[in-house]
Amino acid sequence: MNYILYAVPLFFLLIGLELLADRWRGRHSYRLADALSSLGTGLLSQATGVLTKAVGLLTYTFAWQHLALFELSADSLWVWLLAFVFYDLCYYWNHRLGHERNVLWAAHAVHHQSEDYNLSTALRQTSTGFLFGWIFYLPMAVAGVPPLVFLTVAALNLLYQFWVHTRHIPKLGWLEWLLITPSNHRVHHAQNPVYMDRNYGGVFILWDRLFGTFQEELDDEPVIFGVTVPLASWNPLWANLQVYAGLWYDAKRASSWWDRLRIWLMPTGWRPADVAARYPQEKPDLSRFCKFEVALGRGQQIYALLQFGLYLVAGTWLLARADDLAPLQAALGCAWIALGLYGIGAWLENRAWALRLELLRLALNLPTLWLAGSLDLLVPDARAWVWLAGYSLVSLLGLCWLRTRGSTSAALAPPV
Repeated sequence: MNYILYAVPLFFLLIGLELLADRWRGRHSYRLADALSSLGTGLLSQATGVLTKAVGLLTYTFAWQHLALFELSADSLWVWLLAFVFYDLCYYWNHRLGHERNVLWAAHAVHHQSEDYNLSTALRQTSTGFLFGWIFYLPMAVAGVPPLVFLTVAALNLLYQFWVHTRHIPKLGWLEWLLITPSNHRVHHAQNPVYMDRNYGGVFILWDRLFGTFQEELDDEPVIFGVTVPLASWNPLWANLQVYAGLWYDAKRASSWWDRLRIWLMPTGWRPADVAARYPQEKPDLSRFCKFEVALGRGQQIYALLQFGLYLVAGTWLLARADDLAPLQAALGCAWIALGLYGIGAWLENRAWALRLELLRLALNLPTLWLAGSLDLLVPDARAWVWLAGYSLVSLLGLCWLRTRGSTSAALAPPV
């Protein structure tokens, strides 16, 4: 069972309530482009997960079948409780090393790139965590935790973490000593030096207190959210590639083959000395910190929001059918969603070529529907063709209207 899929309506209900709380308290926790970027990375993560989830599941099941030291029963409540705690311990080390090693940070950085902090940030997830994340949970398989129990406690751990991504809940007294709370997790998302690389637990803060990585939120040190090498983009695809690209270019530029190899496993932020000297990286001055922003007209924002709504519905449908899809079918669905999210990101950044990309994306809709039918991904009837053609035509008319009103003029200039 895909617990995340069933939780989607609750996620958006709570986001709506947080928006109302923002208005009631006079706060501004949300920016449309940032929220769509976060939701887009989450949607991309779930879509690509249809293709990659087997990596973790197969390796875990294989280890459980061949390496388990104990036979634990999924019918025992104690097995479930111990597995829930055990998972969070494994998550702590996965999360901690995700901050402490370059190649692991390249995957996890996606979750930290937002310079806002709200419930949409919770859904900002990586699409490449499957590469190494499975390694950290093999101890559970060796201990004999059945795959069904493992998958369920993993989903519950992830679902728990949703509610802590808010600025509206203050410190919660004695719970701060036991659980990851909004206050504890705000610290984790900070780029202030005093807060960086702290509070790694998913559910329990006890691991951080035990292993020396706990930091309390301080009244005299307001949290500044984001990463020290800003993403400066609203594009979900680039969000997943930025750190990998930086490591790749640093490796190519290094004069030493040893440096080219070891850069991937070195502590986060490590760069070859010769590369750092020739290509220095400036870190933002937090005393003058400004969030990344691109000016958008109201029409542009509404257009982006409506387009994202379509891909959200399509992504939810893809997740609902995930168990029935062949790899080629899932790949087509993921590619279509990825192209759409890339186009929305370019639109939100006012890229000079965003309008041309939108025209190309709309032109590809009907051929994509035909290809989906030929692959038995769906069986398009006359209504499907009419609806998709109508959507593409309405979107095209919307683009023409925005251009006539001059609302896309900003799209002819690079982002600020």
